Amino acid sequence: MSVKLINKVMGDVNMKEEYRARLNKLSTTNVSDALDVLGLKGSTYGIRPTWEGCKKIVGEAVTVKIIAAGLTKSPNHLGVQAIEVAKQGDVIVIDNSGRLDVSCWGGILANGAKEKRVSGVVIDGACRDLDDFVEADFSVYARGAVVSTARGRITEEATNVMVQFAGVQVRPKDIVLADRSGVVIIPREKLEEVLQKAEELFKKEEEMIKEIRGGASMLKVDKKFNYEKMLK
Repeated sequence: MSVKLINKVMGDVNMKEEYRARLNKLSTTNVSDALDVLGLKGSTYGIRPTWEGCKKIVGEAVTVKIIAAGLTKSPNHLGVQAIEVAKQGDVIVIDNSGRLDVSCWGGILANGAKEKRVSGVVIDGACRDLDDFVEADFSVYARGAVVSTARGRITEEATNVMVQFAGVQVRPKDIVLADRSGVVIIPREKLEEVLQKAEELFKKEEEMIKEIRGGASMLKVDKKFNYEKMLK
């Protein structure tokens, strides 16, 4: 499906604040379980907060596709175009194929994204300048940190195209949720369905925790809520 068709199907309106508020109450694990129940692929692996205190990220995806540097040059430094087109609350999603030997995001870009009021950045790869993220109070999730610059090593192939992110397909305007457990991607057209199922699972888990903290035995709670088969 082309980017133009994706945008036509999904519309140009920002994610409703109602959805953002509902997602903020959930964890990535609630959403991951809901995706499993619905047979949707959206649970990534290995992407974690880069610094202690990194805030939860919720927003629509602005994607960046990174490739190896070569004779074909990009007119801009990678990530600049994504910051330019991003709206308040968006999440920049960078596909660098999981590479850990070179940075594809740093302090200057983080400050630029912060000024655009971007919600945060998630990277299938590495970043650098972590102290700058802390100083700017800007959330960046990645596979790791490295000191090596992108210059001469990698370049941006495209902005706002379909990418692969940690084994998951991500399209512009798909929904990104990131917290300490990791990152999940929700297909935009399935958002309401996923939210309803995640909220249902969250409610059940909260009831279980309440009973456990009230002194009920784990075996009793397990049997009552059929914990092993909760996702059936």
